[in-house]
Amino acid sequence: MGPEEYSGDTENGGAHGERPSWESEDQYDGPEASTPGSSEMGIRSGSPEAENGRLPLPVWLRESSKSFHWRCVPVPIRHAARAVVAWSKGPDPPQMQKITPFFLFIQEAPAKFIDKHFPKRRHKTGLLAFFYFCWLLTFSLVLNHSAQAGNIKGYGKPQPIWCGASFWDAGNSCGLNGNRCRPFDNATLAFRCPANCRQTKVLNPHAVGDQEFNYQHFVIGGPTAAEENSTTPDTVYRGDSFICQAAIHSGLVGNDKGGCGVALLAGEQSNFTSTRRHQITSIGFDASFPKSFTFVSGLSTHCMRDLRWPLLAVTCGFTTILSLCTTSPPVFFTSIFTMLFFHVGLVSDPPNHSDYASLTSIIIGRFLPAAFCAFVIYKFCVKPQQTSLTANIERTILWLGGAWVGSLNNYTFDFIPIQRLTPHDLQVQAGAKLALVSVVLLIFSIACGQVWYLRLEGRFPCYLAIYSTFVVGLLLCVVLPPLHLRIHHYILALLLLPGTRPQTRPGMLYQGILVGLFINGTARWGFDSLMQTAASLRGDGQLDSLLPNITAPILGSRNITFSWSTPPRPYDGVSVLVNDVERHRWYYGEGTPEHTFYRHDPLEKEYFRFGYMMGSDTGDYTRAGVWEGDAWKRMKPGPSR
Repeated sequence: MGPEEYSGDTENGGAHGERPSWESEDQYDGPEASTPGSSEMGIRSGSPEAENGRLPLPVWLRESSKSFHWRCVPVPIRHAARAVVAWSKGPDPPQMQKITPFFLFIQEAPAKFIDKHFPKRRHKTGLLAFFYFCWLLTFSLVLNHSAQAGNIKGYGKPQPIWCGASFWDAGNSCGLNGNRCRPFDNATLAFRCPANCRQTKVLNPHAVGDQEFNYQHFVIGGPTAAEENSTTPDTVYRGDSFICQAAIHSGLVGNDKGGCGVALLAGEQSNFTSTRRHQITSIGFDASFPKSFTFVSGLSTHCMRDLRWPLLAVTCGFTTILSLCTTSPPVFFTSIFTMLFFHVGLVSDPPNHSDYASLTSIIIGRFLPAAFCAFVIYKFCVKPQQTSLTANIERTILWLGGAWVGSLNNYTFDFIPIQRLTPHDLQVQAGAKLALVSVVLLIFSIACGQVWYLRLEGRFPCYLAIYSTFVVGLLLCVVLPPLHLRIHHYILALLLLPGTRPQTRPGMLYQGILVGLFINGTARWGFDSLMQTAASLRGDGQLDSLLPNITAPILGSRNITFSWSTPPRPYDGVSVLVNDVERHRWYYGEGTPEHTFYRHDPLEKEYFRFGYMMGSDTGDYTRAGVWEGDAWKRMKPGPSR
């Protein structure tokens, strides 16, 4: 209560609004108390105003009462706590943040032009509907043109494939001798690759012979020529290479626009070379593999390129016009959110799909729950910040620009070496820990700035309670067995968005980036759970299962014999990979646990890996042991996949 609110009535303790100097002390600390030996005063603490002749109790007197609950707390700590509480409440009255635009006349000019020429509400509604129609028509026409597969003379319409498509599955997924992945040769595939396939990387260790590769491209083989940007025909790649990345590596397809080609299965090949071409370093493999492929050259193709960059210009142009011309927060946010969502889902970072009909179905299914989340974001975050905002140009640069940065996360933040925010990835991915620390420090510094603005508006105690609830909830998720906490970037955006409420220039930038991250996460990956099982986090990674105990083999000039101990329960068999292809399975009741392998060329190198089986399912394999000439190189300890 300030002096201007105090009554000048002398019955309330002073004349002309004057009050005792000690009344400025905090009036809300401590319980009700009374002065010793003064029954007439009846002093009551915690009263916001003097009523019925009762005066607030001084802090020193109130805290000396035997009924004071915090007597055991040292006085300095009490003083510090009282100061912190007073600071957190902010100034009185609150200082509501509002952006004062630079060059107000210029920033308001587009909106005033609309108001002048379309003064009535129905006029504005019609103009907005026409705007939506123009964007939808332009976007659909360009997207439809981009979706046309084209034609390759002699091979017909190419089949769209995703960036990680290959002719061979890892481990023993292709079955014994690879029979599930036939044919091995004399077959072709006319394909079409999307843009930006060079970004795709394997996210779990993949064994190639006695090597392991992770967080990199997966192309095995290629031309022997070492020219970085040359185009070499008749290059040969191992069958499990990513087809689109191999096409980029060979020079057949460009990374920026994608392209078409024809892959020709070339049967069994050996000695796949390692070269770096077109910013992709292929993997070498010095043994044989039953399935390989090359690319047919000299074709006459009519292939539609991936038009994501022209479509980016279309959507970016329409969103910019809308941001400059509207002053309505719901029109601004609803329009921008919808345009960005469909642009990300259909163009810039689409989910894996076989055709555009299935892709459209996926995106519409994800948009409905995302729209509900968008309503909550708008009501509690965007609307308070955007209300009465007239700085349209600054909003376009900061909020809309930030939203585009977040939505194009697969381009803008791809340099950060954190593929997935899981303990395993942070442990094994190079640079992940340093990147995480840097990101956390950046978020902390931004949060400190937002805390200051929330305090000035008098909202800090409320938001402190909100984020305390978030922290408690996340801690409960951490200790909840047997599930694992995984904070996807759309969840991170939802957690941080409430703190961007104040209308400030930094807040507009942060809010735009976070809304963009939410759009990218939900449109590309959907609403993955906050709590996931170990299997869903692992994906195709190692299982940490038991490994077979392989005794020293018996070597012959052209054969080698392995024996192993009986598998422990629940395993009932053993799978043997030779040169990364399953060549033998042994189960209980099929004789002694041993097998002899033969080779036709005594100089040929062969890699052997062993894994337990439970029915048709396989656990981890051992690392590869190498049979070369008359020598056997024992496998290193540890699993492989």
